[in-house]
Parts: sequence; C-alpha cells; structure tokens
Amino acid sequence: MNHTDKAQKYFSNNFNCSQAVFTTFATEMGLDEELALKIATQFGGGARKGEMCGAVSGALMVLGLKYGHCHSENEEEKGRAYQISEDFMNRFIQKNGTVVCRELLGYDLSEPEDMKKIKELNLFKTTCSEMVRCATEIVDEMINELK
Repeated sequence: MNHTDKAQKYFSNNFNCSQAVFTTFATEMGLDEELALKIATQFGGGARKGEMCGAVSGALMVLGLKYGHCHSENEEEKGRAYQISEDFMNRFIQKNGTVVCRELLGYDLSEPEDMKKIKELNLFKTTCSEMVRCATEIVDEMINELK
C-alpha cells in the first residue's frame, strides 16, 4: 500500500487529517503507531480552531521527524530544516491557495453553525480527504528528492 492509500485509510477509519498524514510516515521512521496517533491528535481541524490545516501540521511533523534540527550548535541543520518546511508550505499553497483550514473548507469548524454546514456538505470526506492526499503526496515527493 502506498503512502497516499495508507493515509486515506487512516482518515477513513475515524482518525483526523493530522493523524492520517503523520502516522503514515512516522511508523516507518520507527515511531510506535499508538504514540504517533496520540502526538498528532490535537492538530486536526487546525487545532480545532480552523487555523493551520491538520494535514499540513501532520506533514510538517513528518518532515521534522526526518530532517529536523536536534543539535543546538548546528545552525546549518536548523537552516536546512526551516528550508524544508518552507518548501513544503510553498508547494501546498501553490496547489491549494492557503494552509488555513477554515479557508480551505470555506467554513470555520470552531463555529457550531459552520460545523453543521461542514457536516451537511460532507466536507470532511471531500475537501479534507483531498488535503490529506495532497499533503501526503508532497511529503513523498520531497523525501524522494532529498534522498
């Protein structure tokens, strides 16, 4: 199963967008599945406030796990990590126009009336599923390019 299919499987099995993207890769990088799911939980739905898309947050955590900065004196490592993050963000924005959850959905899930509309229009299954797919594909591309 490829990463996109795996992420979609997590997402369709009642895990949020951030969990789906992060756990798909994190388990391959040695993180326990349960721990990965727990770490990513709070980022879904733009941290439940419609802020940064959870699929984006999950992707950034994957890139941090793979290419993150962990040596305080290593400015080159830190700069590279930031550049990788910026590259991901630029690619996602180029494809979707924004990384802000409420802008991607057209509704703010932190507002009860908007949440009703999101559910009515099935946006979690359409828009959010597409964001999971997109973020996962970009991470895959980047990991393959950075080998």
